[in-house]
Amino acid sequence: MLLPKCWKSGAALTLVMTTVSTLAIPLTVIKPATAVPMQVAQRFPDSWRNTVPSGTEIPITYDKERIIVTPGETAPIKLEVAQDVTTSGGTVVIPEGSVIEGELEPAGDGTQFVANNLVIDGRSSRTPIDAISNVITRRETINKRSDPKILQGAAIGAAAAAVLSEVLGRIDILEVLGGAGLGALGSVLIRDREEVEVIVVNPEADLNLTLQSDFALQNTSTR
Repeated sequence: MLLPKCWKSGAALTLVMTTVSTLAIPLTVIKPATAVPMQVAQRFPDSWRNTVPSGTEIPITYDKERIIVTPGETAPIKLEVAQDVTTSGGTVVIPEGSVIEGELEPAGDGTQFVANNLVIDGRSSRTPIDAISNVITRRETINKRSDPKILQGAAIGAAAAAVLSEVLGRIDILEVLGGAGLGALGSVLIRDREEVEVIVVNPEADLNLTLQSDFALQNTSTR
């Protein structure tokens, strides 16, 4: 059967419009990547380069030959960093001469230094730092017959100073940790004590520290 020409033209137009409509469905346009601003792009690489990883050792020094505390005593200590601590790329993160503040605390059968803050020379701010020493268990018993020279060149915890002065009598203590003098410790003296057991810490050998978590510091330098 022959269809009218006008009908065929209308059908063709409908088919064309349907096709165009189908092709007009919006397509997701992939835009070219936008460059990250330089200050943002550099921020993270800098923090990576300026981070000392957990497990890094921090060599320290101390101005006394030894530290004497009782087994259950907590004593404040300030250690000095003996040499620069750097990243693998040579960035100095913990400079030589920095001060690490912390405490000797009871740990297991001995004592252990636990770091709290890092203070860099020339800066007034403190930066928290997570580092510890090994546990020191070296003990010595001191009695009235002991040579008082054992205390020479030592920093002594306040509790240790109290019991040692009771055992040895009047002693010349160069430094009592915590800032307490013997006169302020009279109330805690144990009378008629014949001997006392103390823990003896050799700072150079015993108190090198190990970071327990990654450490980063702003405004580091490269040497």
